[in-house]
Parts: sequence; structure tokens; C-alpha cells
Amino acid sequence: MENLAFIFVVFICIIGFFLFTYFVPVGLWVTAIFSGVRVSIGQLIGMRLRKIPPSIIVNSLITATKAGITLTSSDLETHYLAGGNVPNVIRALISADKANINLTFKQATAIDLAGRDVFEAVQISVNPKVINTPKVAAVAADGIQLIAIARVTVRASLAQLVGGAGEETILARVGEGIVTSIGSAASHKEVLANPDKISKLVLSRGLDAGTAFEILSIDIADVDVGANIGAKLQTDQAAADLRVAEAKAEERRAMAVAVEQEMKAKAQEARAKVIEAEAEIPKSIAQAFLSGNLGVMDYYKMQNVQADTEMRNSISGSGKGGSQSSPTK
Repeated sequence: MENLAFIFVVFICIIGFFLFTYFVPVGLWVTAIFSGVRVSIGQLIGMRLRKIPPSIIVNSLITATKAGITLTSSDLETHYLAGGNVPNVIRALISADKANINLTFKQATAIDLAGRDVFEAVQISVNPKVINTPKVAAVAADGIQLIAIARVTVRASLAQLVGGAGEETILARVGEGIVTSIGSAASHKEVLANPDKISKLVLSRGLDAGTAFEILSIDIADVDVGANIGAKLQTDQAAADLRVAEAKAEERRAMAVAVEQEMKAKAQEARAKVIEAEAEIPKSIAQAFLSGNLGVMDYYKMQNVQADTEMRNSISGSGKGGSQSSPTK
């Protein structure tokens, strides 16, 4: 029993020792004291209770103090609790201080909390960054397509990083400027001979307004000749005009065919009326005989006249199809 009690006491002591060293990081406190950073044991315990890693705060304080930047643990704790990257902010402040860039702790934390890499922003501010635009296709006034690639040299503007537009806006504006510049050229040869006109025109438009960057230069890296868009458009227009003309011609032909069929129908109708009228002639002659208005000699004279007329037509060749039958037959 005594051995079990002794083992239990030892176990409790070990657990208590680890809990004490966890909540009271003595080694970290000693390191801070020898580094010239005033941090009390109570502050370290408070960080543990607030679920803040004391090593991040203390090491960042030591780094800032050695670099000559005055900060307090409360400032770093507040930024950490807000979701910021404390070591990255410290590196950015040190880099800006060495490069004689005016960057305060408040500005750095605001940039960091805005979702931007503040250390990278300081690096770009010191060492400008080159952005390559994608291929931008534009058509000159003579209808020739040109494909250009530009290199944009930018420097980060720390004052505009919070709320300023990013690289995508810069690329979109530069692409728009390239299209405008090429489109306003009278000939594609003019652009090929002086590609620097594109960069000068684009640079003069103030494309970095409202962005997180300052455009230092725009250089045209490559200009290639594309398709003859003007000729293609004219060809397509000619083909479209041809199809329209064919459609109108087909419409006129259909109308002509309809008119022709209508005239044939009218001719058939007139011929039927003639035949119907001719069928009434024998009846009229018979009625004339019965009423005494037509004699036999008059009838034979009429027959002779008809025969004589048919003979003349036959001789002249106009009586095609032979003589017609007598009304009395």
C-alpha cells in the first residue's frame, strides 16, 4: 500500500510539473529577459489562458526589439486574436524600416487583416514586380489583326493596399489600352514600325488609379500579325448579300410561275367559253330555218364562203390542222 501511494504521489507530481511548465513557460521568460523584452510571468500565463501561443508573441517581440521597433505584447496579442499573422507583420515592419519606407504598425496590421501578404507588398515596394499580360488581339483600321504581349512593371503602393484593386484590374486595363491603341492606328504597319507608341499611349492613361500598385513602365514584348479580319468580314458580307439576292430571285421566279399558271387557267376558261358559244351556232341556224329568217340558198352561200376561206388558209399555210367541219354536220 505504501508503494502504491508513493507511485501515485510521484505521478501527480509529474503531471503537476508538466502543467506548471505549460502554463508558466520559464524558459521563454528567461529568454525574453536576456533579450531586453519585459514580459512578466503573469502575462505569459494570461496568454495561455487566452489560447495565445506565448512563443509567437515573445519571439516576435524579441525580433522587433532587436530591430529597433518599439511594440508591446498587447499590440501583438490583439492582432493575433483578430486572426492576423504576427510574424509576417514583424518581418514587414523590419523590411520597411531598413528600406526607409514609412509603414506603421497600424497600417501593417490593416493590410494583413485585409487578406494581403504585407511582407510581400513591402518586397514589391522595394523590388518592383514584372507582370506579363496574356496575348491581346486587336484589329487596326486596315482590317489586319495584331496580337500583342506586354510586360508591366509595377510597384506596390502601401497606402492603397487596403481597398485597392489587384493585378487582375491592372491586366484588364492594360489590355483595354492595347486594344484602343491598335484600333486607332490607320495601318498595322504603323504599329509594327513603332510598337513603343502603344506603351506610351497606354501609360499616359493613368491605369493605376484606384489600384494597389503604381505602374512604372509598360513594355511591348512581342507583336504578331494575325488574320485579315477586314477581308474575312467582307467575304462574309458578300456571301450574305449573295444569299439575300438568291432568295429574292427565287421569290420573283415563284411569283412569275404563279402568274403563268394563272394566265393558263384564264386561257382555258376563255377557250371553254368559246367552245360553249360555238355549240350554240347549230341551234341558232336551226332556229333561223324554222322562223324563216334563213333560206336554203343563203345557207349554201355561207358554206361556199367557209370552204373558200378554208382553201385560202390552207394555201397560205395558216390553216393548220385542216378545215373545220361544217356547222350542219
